[in-house]
Amino acid sequence: MMSISRPTLLLSLLLSLALTTFAETHNYEFKVQEQAATRLCKNHRIVTVNGQFPGPTIDVQNGDSLVIKVTNAAKYNVTIHWHGLRQLRNPWADGPEFVTQCPIRPGGSYTYRFTITDQEGTLWWHAHSRWLRATVYGAFVIRPKSGSSYPFPKPKIEFPVVLGEWWDRKVISVLRQALFSGAAPNVSDAITINGQPGDLFRCSSQGTTKLTVNKGDTVLLRVINAALNQQLFFSVANHKLTVVATDAVYTKQFTTNVIMVGPGQTTDVLLTADQQPGRYYMAARAYATARNAPFDNTTATAILEYKSSNSQPILPQLPAYNDTNTVTAFSNQIKSPGKVTVPTKIDQNLFFTMGFGFFNCTPGPRCQGPNNTRFGASMNNVSFVLPNRVSLLQAYTQKIPNIYTPDFPPVPPLQFDYTGNVPRGLWQPVKGTKLYKLKFGSSVQIVLQDTSIFSTEDHPVHLHGYHFYIVGQGFGNFNPSRDTGNFNLVDPPQRNTIDVPVGGWAAIRFVADNPGVWLMHCHIDTHLAWGFAMAFIVENGVGESETLLPPPSDLPQC
Repeated sequence: MMSISRPTLLLSLLLSLALTTFAETHNYEFKVQEQAATRLCKNHRIVTVNGQFPGPTIDVQNGDSLVIKVTNAAKYNVTIHWHGLRQLRNPWADGPEFVTQCPIRPGGSYTYRFTITDQEGTLWWHAHSRWLRATVYGAFVIRPKSGSSYPFPKPKIEFPVVLGEWWDRKVISVLRQALFSGAAPNVSDAITINGQPGDLFRCSSQGTTKLTVNKGDTVLLRVINAALNQQLFFSVANHKLTVVATDAVYTKQFTTNVIMVGPGQTTDVLLTADQQPGRYYMAARAYATARNAPFDNTTATAILEYKSSNSQPILPQLPAYNDTNTVTAFSNQIKSPGKVTVPTKIDQNLFFTMGFGFFNCTPGPRCQGPNNTRFGASMNNVSFVLPNRVSLLQAYTQKIPNIYTPDFPPVPPLQFDYTGNVPRGLWQPVKGTKLYKLKFGSSVQIVLQDTSIFSTEDHPVHLHGYHFYIVGQGFGNFNPSRDTGNFNLVDPPQRNTIDVPVGGWAAIRFVADNPGVWLMHCHIDTHLAWGFAMAFIVENGVGESETLLPPPSDLPQC
C-alpha cells in the first residue's frame, strides 16, 4: 500500500478546502410602507419596500439560504413572490396571495425562508397581491458559486435595468374602478427604467437613470420586465446587445439590436462600450398586440454615458408597437447552450385554451365592457376565482373541504376554431376554483393556445415552482399531426415565463418533481384579476426528498 507523506496530505486537504463552496445565509428585513414620490410633475404616495423604488436588490450566490422578514406597515394586505425561484418542496415561501399563503395583514409580518438550489442569473421579486407590484418590486441576482464563473468573460460593470409602469393615480384605485365597472383599466401614464420615466417627460430629467462607462468596458445589463400590463421592447442606441441568459438560464449567445421582454421575464445582455465617446439612450416602449385596445405608447429612457461626455443623447431605433415579426425572429433565436434532456415519454398531455371572455352584466350599475358586459379571462373556459378563507395550499395539505375542486379540464370542454370566428355561445366562461393533479415525477406537456374572443393577444404565462422547456411555438391553431414533428427536442430554451405568440400557441414540457400547489397565470395583472389562471397540485413522491416541507409556524392566518 502506497503511503502519502504528511505534507502532501496537508496540501491536498488545504486544496480541497479552498475549492469547497461556503454557502451563506443572508438575512434581509423588508418593510412594506407608503412613501412620498414625485413623478411627471406630481406628488404621490406609493407603496414601497424600505422606502426604495424600485426596492432593494437581493444579491446572493447559488447555494445560499435566505431569511427575509417582511413587515407590513402599509394599509393593504401584501405578500412577496420570489419570481422564478424553484422553492423546492417549499411552496410556503412562494408568495402568491391565497394560493400558497394568506396575505400579511397591515401590522403583521412573515419570514420567508428558502435555499437557492442550482440556479444562477437574474430573477426578481414582487408583491403578489392585487396590483401592489406596480411599485413593490426589485432585482434578485444569483451569482455562480465561489470557484465557478460565468460562461462568458467577466464583465467590468453589472447593471440591473428594471422596466416598469407608472400611474398618475393610486393603482389600487385604478384596479377597483376597473373591477367595479367591468371595463378595461386605465393604461399607465409612463413606462419607467429603474423607477424613472426619463428625460423625454416633463419634470423628469433630473431623476433619469444614468450608467457611466469608460470606452472599452464590457457591461452586463440584467433586464427585468416588472411592468404590470405591458410587453416591452428594449434597445441601446448604436450598441449591439449579446443575449447570454433568459429567466436565469444561460442561452446560446446571439447578437441583436433589440430585445423583447414580457412581464415577468428577464434577459441578460452583454454590451461593449465600443462607440465614439458620447451619450446614448437606453430606451423601452410597448409591444402591444390586442386589436383596438388602448396601451401606454410612451418611451422610457435611461442614459449610457461615456466618462466626460456631455453631448445630447442619441435615441435608438425601436420597432413599431405591433412588430410581431421582430418578436418572432428574436424569440426563435433563444436556445439552450447545448443538448438538453427534454421529457420525451409524456404522461400528461394537456391542452389549455386561454384569453378573454365576457360576463353578462348582473343587475346594478351598467357595465362598461363591450355590449354592456364585464371583461373576464379564462383557461379552458374556467375563469379562476381565488379563495378568501384559506390558501389553496392549506386547503390541500389540511384536507379542508369546499375550497377548490380537483377537476380543472385537461382539454377545452368544447373544440372550436380557436383563432378564427368564435361562436358567441363560447364567449362567457364559467367561474370556478379548479385545480389539476399531477403525480410526482410525471412528464407533462402543455400546449397553450391563444383564442380570438374580443382579440388575440401575446400572453406572458408564468408557472410557479418550475422551469420548463419551450419545445415549439407557432401561429394559428395548434395541429398535433403537423406541429409535433417540428418540436425542438435538442436545445429548446428553458424559462419560467413563456410569451405565447399573438393568435398562436406554445408547447412546453417539464417533469413534475416539485410537490405542492403551484399557480400558472398570465403575468399581465389585468388578465390575472379577470381570472386568467389555474393551479396544479403536484403530489408527494416517495421519501423525504420528494415530500412537501411542513408549514412554518408564522404562516399568516386569513
